[in-house]
Amino acid sequence: MSVTYTERGTGRPVLLLHGGAGPASVTAFADRLAAEHPARVITPTHPGFDGTERPAAVDTIAKLAALYRDLLDELDLEDVAVVGNSIGGWIAAELALLGSPRLGSVTVVDGVGITVPGHPVVGFFGLTFEQIAAVSYFDPAGRVIDPGAMPQEARAVMAANRETLALYAPSMEDPTLRDRLAGVTVPALVIWGDSDGIAGPQYGRAYAEAIPGARFVLLEKTGHLPQLESPDALIGPLWSFIGPH
Repeated sequence: MSVTYTERGTGRPVLLLHGGAGPASVTAFADRLAAEHPARVITPTHPGFDGTERPAAVDTIAKLAALYRDLLDELDLEDVAVVGNSIGGWIAAELALLGSPRLGSVTVVDGVGITVPGHPVVGFFGLTFEQIAAVSYFDPAGRVIDPGAMPQEARAVMAANRETLALYAPSMEDPTLRDRLAGVTVPALVIWGDSDGIAGPQYGRAYAEAIPGARFVLLEKTGHLPQLESPDALIGPLWSFIGPH
């Protein structure tokens, strides 16, 4: 199958994986990462998002992880820093468990996928756009999506993206993942927004504790999408970690 991705910069290969907010949610951050650091940033679009083809066989997070393992082989990359936000963080974690020798490190940014008793992932699909903004950002002012103000084509893409997300991650959790993370052998970093209303800081700490040797960084006044809300706070600890590995 074909994979749609963009690429910018030169240097350390970085596989940057978007979440349910779609590929546009990482575009500006990818541009900045490539401009400010010696990084070759590769940002794939998960099949089915933004009108891309999704073969019927690719319908789970684990299969997306296997797809990106094969993409790294196809591109013949080495020492890859895998960075993922939200479901992208879940994909990154699953990719780290596949044992690819091409991985150099993994960073989970406000990821989902594990089950933490007492700290469930918010049921995203039942929320209004106002509620989504409220749980996604420390300061949701000006960030509420208004479908009525969007062109019909853009509304159709957004609806299709939502359907694709529901297919890949209907519950946002895999009860087996937390225990399986003990098998991650590459250096790992977990970065979290202190105001993430989708999966709170305790959830993030549990993520880090499940990965052997993982570091945990908490970003102040930041929600579920640090690359959009707090790029200045995110890029420093991220590069400090992935640059040397």
